[in-house]
Amino acid sequence: MNKPQPRTTRLHKPRRTVSIIGTGSYVPERILTNAELEKLVDTNDEWIVSRTGIKERRICAPGEHTSDMAAKAARAAMEKAGVTAEEIDMIIVGTITPDMSFPNTACLVQKLIGNKRAICFDLSAACSGFLYGLEIAQQFISSRACNTVLVIGADKLSGVVDWTDRNTCVLFGDGAGAAILRHRPGSHGVIHTTMGADGEFGEILHMPGGGSRLPVTKENIDEKHNTIKMSGKDVYKQAVTAMVSAANTALETAGLQTKDLACVIPHQANMRIIEAIGSRLGVGSDRVFVNLQRYGNTSAAAVAIALDEANRTGRMKQDDYILLVVFGGGLTWASSVIQW
Repeated sequence: MNKPQPRTTRLHKPRRTVSIIGTGSYVPERILTNAELEKLVDTNDEWIVSRTGIKERRICAPGEHTSDMAAKAARAAMEKAGVTAEEIDMIIVGTITPDMSFPNTACLVQKLIGNKRAICFDLSAACSGFLYGLEIAQQFISSRACNTVLVIGADKLSGVVDWTDRNTCVLFGDGAGAAILRHRPGSHGVIHTTMGADGEFGEILHMPGGGSRLPVTKENIDEKHNTIKMSGKDVYKQAVTAMVSAANTALETAGLQTKDLACVIPHQANMRIIEAIGSRLGVGSDRVFVNLQRYGNTSAAAVAIALDEANRTGRMKQDDYILLVVFGGGLTWASSVIQW
């Protein structure tokens, strides 16, 4: 009688820490100033700056698309990280303005950067897209399913703005930011990310047309359903509450307090929102990174561009604790605590 064979002992591999090892960003050359907007709608520089903090924004050139910006930001992050295209196992693009419904923008980026082996997909979480992508990347790397992940936030909002609506057209711009994530021995990296959503408030910031529910046709094209619609007061209230709550939860889970933070990088949507968040968290303006005045709200790209600029200008040093916090249509929100 044959004896039963012993069961194979499964190899146990502990979860790995995940760090951002390189960042990059790209914004178009074309600058649209507040003075130029005065010629398009009933507004002026003083009104825009006092209510939003925005002085100018970047606009894509003709023939320049979300994938083009994303690929340029990706190359900058790859160079900073010292990573080649073929080392990348996964490409995640957070965007609400993909080049097309399919293929996804990540596949287009894959081709542009010369990668042939990565898993590629987009995610739609509006302005929260980059941090949602960061957490997904963290999970894949920590579980050893991937070694190197490229996360991009990219949006071409100039293509979905109603340039006759003075309440929204002054807010938005185009751009892309990227990060390379990988396990780095001896570093904790991404400590904790808190994410959330509440679809009950979806209609206070949305684009109703262009999907299967309301296709754009020659009969309704003049109604501009495929442009951003926003209730500013409602967005302000929900954004501040959600971001402060997410930031506090992320810090508490990480075992940190705001006094431990070297830098806070919030979503770059509105200066009043940024100031309210800093005040409620008890963080002085000297520790809050802001570039809103130069780029406006670039949706998923905003916090990614700010992270890259903060990195390249020395706002955080190795082992510093930083906090990223975002809010977007959906409604969605997220906050990440990272040891740099």
